[in-house]
Amino acid sequence: MNSPPPAAPAAHDAHLTILSSLARQLMNSEFTDALRAVGDASAAAALIRGDEPDAPAPAGSEDTVASAGAASPAAATVTDDDTVAEEPSPERPFRIVAVTSCPTGIAHTYMAAESLENAGREAGVELTVEPQGSAGFTRVAPEVIAAADAVIFAHDVPVREKERFAGKPTVDVGVKAGINRPAELITEVREKAARGEVTAAARSGGTPVERAGEPGEGYGTKLRKWLMSGVSYMVPFVAAGGLLIALGFAIGGWEIDKAKPVIEHFDWGQVDSWGALLFQIGAVAFGFLVPVLAGYIAYGMADRPGLVPGFVGGAISVSIGAGFLGGLVAGLIAGGVVLGIQRISIPPVLRGIMPVVVIPLISSAVVGFLMFVVIGKPIAEVQKGLTNWLNGLSGANAILLGALLGLMMCFDLGGPVNKVAYTFATSGISTADPSSSAMKVMAAVMAAGMVPPLGMALATFLRKKLFTPAERENGKAAVVLGASFITEGAIPFAAADPLRVIPASMAGGAVTGTLTMAFGSTLRAPHGGVWVTLLIGRPLLYLLAIAIGTAVTAGLVILLKGMRKAAPGTSVQEVAAPTTPEEKQPVAA
Repeated sequence: MNSPPPAAPAAHDAHLTILSSLARQLMNSEFTDALRAVGDASAAAALIRGDEPDAPAPAGSEDTVASAGAASPAAATVTDDDTVAEEPSPERPFRIVAVTSCPTGIAHTYMAAESLENAGREAGVELTVEPQGSAGFTRVAPEVIAAADAVIFAHDVPVREKERFAGKPTVDVGVKAGINRPAELITEVREKAARGEVTAAARSGGTPVERAGEPGEGYGTKLRKWLMSGVSYMVPFVAAGGLLIALGFAIGGWEIDKAKPVIEHFDWGQVDSWGALLFQIGAVAFGFLVPVLAGYIAYGMADRPGLVPGFVGGAISVSIGAGFLGGLVAGLIAGGVVLGIQRISIPPVLRGIMPVVVIPLISSAVVGFLMFVVIGKPIAEVQKGLTNWLNGLSGANAILLGALLGLMMCFDLGGPVNKVAYTFATSGISTADPSSSAMKVMAAVMAAGMVPPLGMALATFLRKKLFTPAERENGKAAVVLGASFITEGAIPFAAADPLRVIPASMAGGAVTGTLTMAFGSTLRAPHGGVWVTLLIGRPLLYLLAIAIGTAVTAGLVILLKGMRKAAPGTSVQEVAAPTTPEEKQPVAA
């Protein structure tokens, strides 16, 4: 029996492109209608890969939303005044440029872009989106920015090259707002344009985070963005290194970590040599986790001058055993030191060598001194205590930890709380020889993160009348996303009905986390979903825990949605299926 071709190709970063495209298409009614119409798995996989060409847009259509970098120069009227964009004349639509980004740069980024595009189309505005994803981004053409009447930023990490959009009426929000309430953002930015409110020009000495957000943004919000900046750059190292290490164990056995260095001995025809090669490459990649985390936290605070002291501080943290905690502290210290140096008045003759010589030299020396002499040892002791506590977990304590991590993974479906739980798990398996408790934690985190989209998919199959046609189609895609450990697959459901979907997801995640820890399943890979089942300890019990959590989530969401009171003479299906554009807009309860 021939299996259908895979939806995601095997190229090194092609899967990111596929997932990004799929996340955007989930918000597209034409795509979901086409997905519903396919009759077999091969056709569905081809549609997801984009093998079938999109239908051409109607000629002369005026409500077409421009995509990033694709707008026709003739469509934009470039003005000589680069400060305040005037209210558009009746002859042309209102023009908006938007930027979306999230820590992982895969799901939230493109779902927000698609949601904004759809809302712009319905509002009759010309909206160009620049999704700044993990696979890179295409800059909006300068003439399109110049002709724009307003700007929308929907982001959880600093917007890259934000100074391009200065001098425009701007709305600056988190990426989830771009998914949940795009119509409100468009209305808000149009009102700002009507009042003539514009953002100040970016200061030349400003940093990405200092230029991010509305005036008066609190340090708590800035701190979150700094930390998410580090996490977003660290995640690819986690995925690549962790999967390579797991594959090394799968090919060469559990003793492969004791193999000789492959540079000294490598036999092309010996399976163990290939296992050792994969393991050692993965171990090298994992060695960059803490330096990259610290370096890009500092980068989020102080731009490129923060990279050198950040990486130095992260490397020192690894060498003294301070681990992830040391990396977090080193990154924040490095960014703060660089910001302090930048505020010192420097003679013009020395400004040319400041970013190349003076700042890296002084900041690295200060960070190194603090990490080696002052705070490094106490942090290392705390890290050691946490590691010993984790290794000593057993019985009820381990089960409670599994429940807590399950709740965190499903609380915000890929947001900051989810990333905290995920980072905690990956930090435990980042060593060449992680403990059994650390691998159990990783297993619980990944299993719980798979539950929300799988639970929503199951609910749409069991009780179709409780869901809109678009949600039923999203349920089909949620199967693939959930099975691949992409928790964001549940976002379309949570955006439309958060008070029912999120509690149900958290309940299912907690059950799965609890059962996974109780069953003693282990995992060396930090990602992969069901596709790395062969690398999981006690895989059948692991899949059973996911199935039970999925059933709990599906059952609860069906129960909660079924309890909604319909108006007299109105069926549940009529309540669940919106018909007007206003009702179709996802709202946050």
